[in-house]
Amino acid sequence: MDVGGDIYRVSSARLSSSSNIWRNSTMEVFSRSSRDEDDEEALKWAALEKLPSFLRMRRGILTEEKGQAREIDVANLGLIEKRNLLERLVKISEEDNERFLLKLKERIHRVGLDLPTIEVRFEHLSIEAEAYVGGRALPTIFNFSANMLEGFLSFLHILPSRKQPFPILHDLSGIIKPRRMTLLLGPPSSGKTTLLLALAGKLGKDLKSSGSVTYNGHEMAEFVPQRTSAYISQHDLHIGEMTVRETLSFSARCQGVGPRYEMLTELSRREREANIKPDPDIDIFMKAAALEGQETNVTTDYILKILGLEICADTMVGDEMIRGISGGQKKRVTTDASWTSTSIFHG
Repeated sequence: MDVGGDIYRVSSARLSSSSNIWRNSTMEVFSRSSRDEDDEEALKWAALEKLPSFLRMRRGILTEEKGQAREIDVANLGLIEKRNLLERLVKISEEDNERFLLKLKERIHRVGLDLPTIEVRFEHLSIEAEAYVGGRALPTIFNFSANMLEGFLSFLHILPSRKQPFPILHDLSGIIKPRRMTLLLGPPSSGKTTLLLALAGKLGKDLKSSGSVTYNGHEMAEFVPQRTSAYISQHDLHIGEMTVRETLSFSARCQGVGPRYEMLTELSRREREANIKPDPDIDIFMKAAALEGQETNVTTDYILKILGLEICADTMVGDEMIRGISGGQKKRVTTDASWTSTSIFHG
């Protein structure tokens, strides 16, 4: 009779059963904790949905580093909170940016809301300038003085102007479809820049134009084209004493948020009717981007990140007299300043 073996088997069975009980109880504790957190977050969302529209557009559920969710005022997002939010949304811009944009698009399309699109049409567009030809076109002191005097006398209708008409564009027609990238090619001095300026509504007043340019069927005089389109100049003109972040924030505040707030209000209303709970981080980002009057906008930080300007965000832009960022970084700042004026919610 093997008494020792029986005692060993009984002890092993007791240890095994006790370890299983401990493991099961531990799993139940963790699952119960997870369920409690989900229930708590659901209660916070339910309370958030009961707020008036104005307050609901300014409140969000922020997930902290420890995984805890708390209700916050989106307008009072701190610098660290914005940084952590962008880290969760776009940690590596080359890999996560497309996924982030698809999440934005999915949220909007899920409730049947279409992104605003713009179709640009130009019909029989002709542009010409008046310029001196021959020897009068040479940049000499005599020509400069003569041109100034002649311009003054021509303004008083005493002498006729000797400037000759010079055609730049002649009878152009075309369509720029939305959600497409259009490449404009042509030899030097063929009028590429003039065409882009005409389409962006930034044509010089000294040029004579005929024909029509429409945005979704609306003439240029019916709206402000500079709020809809952005022309990026080849010259990087900035205030040298301002940092990169200040330059972009200033540009964003001057341009305003556009139609983002109205679109987000309609989006929130449809989600509420359909009982759809949005992604908390996406919700906070869109609300923060749609609020006016902020000194620093989350959209500015987002574009700084995807264009690789975070490393020089607090460096002065600089100019001929002030040492600042490099030429490539300055060109990206010019592009960034134009992007902050247009909504990332456009299609």
